[in-house]
Amino acid sequence: MASIATRIAYGDALKELLQEDENIVVLDADLAGSTKSGEAKKVDPSRHFDMGIAEGNMMSVAAGLAASGKIAFASTFAMFATGRGFEQIRNSIGYPRLNVKVCASHAGISVGEDGASHQCIEDINLMRGIPGMTVVVPCDYNEAKQAVRSIAYHDGPCYVRLGRSGVEEVTPEGYQFELGKGVVLKEGTKVALVATGSMVQESLKASELLDFEPTVVNIHTIKPIDKELIVELANSHDLIVTCEEHSIIGGLGSAVAEVMAEAGCPCKLARVGVQDVFGESGKPKELFEAYGLDPQSIVNVVKNNL
Repeated sequence: MASIATRIAYGDALKELLQEDENIVVLDADLAGSTKSGEAKKVDPSRHFDMGIAEGNMMSVAAGLAASGKIAFASTFAMFATGRGFEQIRNSIGYPRLNVKVCASHAGISVGEDGASHQCIEDINLMRGIPGMTVVVPCDYNEAKQAVRSIAYHDGPCYVRLGRSGVEEVTPEGYQFELGKGVVLKEGTKVALVATGSMVQESLKASELLDFEPTVVNIHTIKPIDKELIVELANSHDLIVTCEEHSIIGGLGSAVAEVMAEAGCPCKLARVGVQDVFGESGKPKELFEAYGLDPQSIVNVVKNNL
C-alpha cells in the first residue's frame, strides 16, 4: 500500500480551493516547498504570499487579511507556527475569532533526523488551550484533504496538524470527514484504542497483534472532541488506551481524560505518547520504537493495564 504524507494532501486541497474560491489566500514562512503551500502559487501567484522567516508577522498579516474578509491559510512547520507565532495566533487570530486556518506540517517526532528543535510535541496542547480554536489532526491523505476543505468554510480559527512522513491510507472507501465526530474503524471488545494522526495506523497494526479484537477509533478532531463517543466507549469497555504522536500532557490523552472524569466513567485509561521528554535525531521508525509509539509498545500497554 502506498504511503503519502498528509502535507501532500494539504497542497492538493489548496489547489482546488483556490480555483473554486477567489476569497482564499495563502501565506507561508519561506517553507512553501516543504509545507506544500507552494501548490497555491501555481494556481494564482497573486494570492500566495511568502512572508519569509518571520512567523509572528505572517500570523499578523493573515489576521489582517481575514479581518478584511479573506479566508487565510497560514503555513509553516508546527514548531515555528505554534512556538514563534503563539502570541500572534492567540491575540490577533484567536481573540477576535478570525478566519485564519493555521496548517502546520512536520509535527511530532516523525520529523526524524531534524531532532528535538524541530520535533514539535507540544503544539496540540498550545492550540487547544486557545479559546475558540478548532484543532484537527488527520490520519491519512484522504482525511487530510477533506479536513482542509472542511475547515476552509468553518467559521473561526483552526489549527490543522500535518506530518512530514508518508502514512498508509486507512480511511474506508466512501469516507466522509465530519468535523468534531470520531470514527470507529474497527469494532471490538474489552479495549478501545483511541488514536489520532499517524498513531491511527500504529493502533490498527497493534490490534492485529492482540489475541482478541479491540475497538480502534480515529479521533481526528481534538477540539471540539467527540464527547458522546468517548463516553460511549468508556461505558462499554474495560480499558481505553489513547495513542498520539505528541506529549501525553495536554494532547489527546488529556482531552479524553477530561471527558471521562467529568462524565464519571468507570473505565480505566492509559496513555501512549511522548512521556514528558524531548525527542532526538533518528529515523522515524526507530524513534517510534524508542519512544514507545510502535505497535508492540501499544500491545504492551494494553497487557499491562488489563
